Amino acid sequence: MSEARGRSEAGDAPGGVREVKSAARTVELLELLAERGDRPARLQELADELAVPRSSMYALLQTLIGRGWVRTDVTGSLYGIGIHALLTGTSYLDSDPRVRAVRPYLDEASQALGETVHMGRLDGRDVAYLATRESHEYLRTISRVGRRLPAHVGALGKALLAERDDAGLPEGPYEAWTSHTHTTREALVADLAKVRERGYSVDREEGVVGIVGFGFALRYDSPATDAISCSVPVARLTPEHEASVVAVMREIRGKVEGSSGGGAVEWR
Repeated sequence: MSEARGRSEAGDAPGGVREVKSAARTVELLELLAERGDRPARLQELADELAVPRSSMYALLQTLIGRGWVRTDVTGSLYGIGIHALLTGTSYLDSDPRVRAVRPYLDEASQALGETVHMGRLDGRDVAYLATRESHEYLRTISRVGRRLPAHVGALGKALLAERDDAGLPEGPYEAWTSHTHTTREALVADLAKVRERGYSVDREEGVVGIVGFGFALRYDSPATDAISCSVPVARLTPEHEASVVAVMREIRGKVEGSSGGGAVEWR
């Protein structure tokens, strides 16, 4: 069960207000469908996963289908996330002043380095990708806008975890994405100490085999919640290129932090 769905079982929303069960159930369903990606779900699967009576789940699905939040196949037996989820996600990105401020600098970094660069935001124990500029060279990565990745796996997440006290790290073991992933708390803590010492994180094939990432926390918040990174195929990563990537990304971080004044609304 996801962390978000687990929170709703406690019965209290932020601020101590009793949460609305029907609203919580709707959100849980949409989160579950989003997690499944390209794997559509059947009615009974959804009812079982969320511990909801089949009849109630069917009624909820039909309501959401009518509003475009859920879609179904021609047989009406398979369900997936609907287009309104995309439209809402796009609205989030368009309305976020930090994302708007960072985008031009991602363009600058990508043009200077010829590599793929990202912006991500810490969300619980994951990092959500908010912006990506792809390399002109073929590069197979797992990241795209809206994708989530466990914070212990990639350069973005480790850059942000290093801004926080290690006491907040879970005990583990952690999920392994490759044979290089840190799967113990001790290994991750040792890596985060190096991140703090050098000022940026390095992901050496921990999330994707053949890809090295360099992550830089954006410290316009304390602790930082946003970071930028550059992903480079191992085949192109010479010592000279690595030095260039680090230098350019440090410069980009400085420009972002110097220019980002945030927005009129301070979101929590």
